[in-house]
Amino acid sequence: RAGMMMSPAAIAALGERIHTNPVCAGPFKFVRRVTQEVVELERFPGYWDAGRIHLDRVEYRPIPDGTVRLLNLRAGQLDLIERVTPSDVASVERDRSLRLIAGTAMAYQTMTFNVGAGERATRPLGADPRVRAALEAAIDRNVINQVALEGRFVPSNQFEAPDSTFWVAERPVPPRDVARARALLREAGHERVAFELAVPNSPVERQVAEVIQAMAAEAGFDVSILASESASMVAANRRGDYDAAIVIWSGRPDPDGNIAIWLQCDGFVNWGKYCNPKLDELLAKARSVTGVEERQALYRQAAAIWMEDRPHLVLYHHRWLWASRATVEGFEAHPDGMMRLQGVRLGR
Repeated sequence: RAGMMMSPAAIAALGERIHTNPVCAGPFKFVRRVTQEVVELERFPGYWDAGRIHLDRVEYRPIPDGTVRLLNLRAGQLDLIERVTPSDVASVERDRSLRLIAGTAMAYQTMTFNVGAGERATRPLGADPRVRAALEAAIDRNVINQVALEGRFVPSNQFEAPDSTFWVAERPVPPRDVARARALLREAGHERVAFELAVPNSPVERQVAEVIQAMAAEAGFDVSILASESASMVAANRRGDYDAAIVIWSGRPDPDGNIAIWLQCDGFVNWGKYCNPKLDELLAKARSVTGVEERQALYRQAAAIWMEDRPHLVLYHHRWLWASRATVEGFEAHPDGMMRLQGVRLGR
């Protein structure tokens, strides 16, 4: 993350392997990492604000299944979990041994399309924006939110959240229109279009994909769902080995960190290799000026381009849903979704 300090000497020594032994500036120091099992940290007494750190040791355990995470929390195997499954929120709220911590998120879920990365980009979904427009017309973001997310999140079609400074009000979330979807497919020369939708192997993302699969089928799409471990899915996306994929971005305070990363020709997560020089020009101008109204105008022009080309379909903005044991004190949810342990205590 920008602003997070790393040791130049450690980076020079390890390069891209810096994650194997990170040397940073913070309240804890790295002990060990076992991939897909645990990351262990211990308290660093030399931290500048050490008086606010009350934990001697921290373990992060990746548990993809939200139900399993919650069971481990209830069993006392964990003290704090992130991304409570929306369908579990009510039960957490009823459980006096637990505490729900919720907060507005900058994060959003988007569907990225392979429009220019290898052979799979030549298939109808990647090759023709009319097909992607048909897919958008086939889905209802409000239904996705209600069915898969218990109505807890915010339906959205833009990288900036509704009602935020750079939300483009003239382009609200479109309604579902199956007739228009079918007409667009016919215009593109297709009665039905098949594609593979990659998702992380978690119950929530799978359910989101299944809702999309069902709605899209009514409009002429045959969607097969490929659920895999997140790192494997990202690796496939980077290779261009995908048709469409549902992914999360944790969000940044400035719109450049939410938009250019995906859509700029050399964007670092532009896995689908979308490239529009006019859009690049607008994004470069938007990041070079500071006036809010001027930047809003530039992002409106940018939206007019990418929302027609549809290299992405943003689906919804998140709310961060954490749960802790009731004995955990002082933890707060932050919009960027990062865990901050200053002031956190484990009571009895």
